[in-house]
Amino acid sequence: MSLVIIDYGAGNIQSIKFAFQRLGVNAVLSNDPEVIRKAEKVIFPGVGEASSAMRKLRESGLDTVIPTLKQPVLGICLGMQLMCNASEEGNTKGLGIFDVEVIKFNSNVKVPQIGWNKIENLQSPLFKNLENDFIYLVHSFYAPKCEETIATCTYGLEYAAALAKDNFYGVQFHPEKSGQYGAQILKNFLSL
Repeated sequence: MSLVIIDYGAGNIQSIKFAFQRLGVNAVLSNDPEVIRKAEKVIFPGVGEASSAMRKLRESGLDTVIPTLKQPVLGICLGMQLMCNASEEGNTKGLGIFDVEVIKFNSNVKVPQIGWNKIENLQSPLFKNLENDFIYLVHSFYAPKCEETIATCTYGLEYAAALAKDNFYGVQFHPEKSGQYGAQILKNFLSL
């Protein structure tokens, strides 16, 4: 299994790499378009602020590479948000893979949402052998429910906890920090 974690300077990639090592898979960290294109599976992580992360993608040319990938791609947290059309955070144009715009939680809830929340309405092979359970999140912005939503969470309102379109998947939460449940999601991704 060749698995590449895109290393563009905006992700907590070591914890993701260790999560896959626990599953017996050694991931390669790379920002080389050729290495990424040849991988069987690709992880697109992201931590931090949308506009600066998008700038790093443009500087490395990965903004044009990622949307053209044909193998299964999993965006995690900010990675998922950057796969959307746009984000209110820094007024950022995204990669346009998922047809939704990321917006900020309103002031009715504590922002950022940090901690465990229940994931529901699971509708994808990504959640094979899983039921509604708790996952770990850290975010101030979210993707509203849309046609590509494959799971939801509720935090003041119901929003997209996960998205899917063709070979692209995105999760707002951190599977690498979500215990056995998150490990099963990563295992399911490997078997897509």
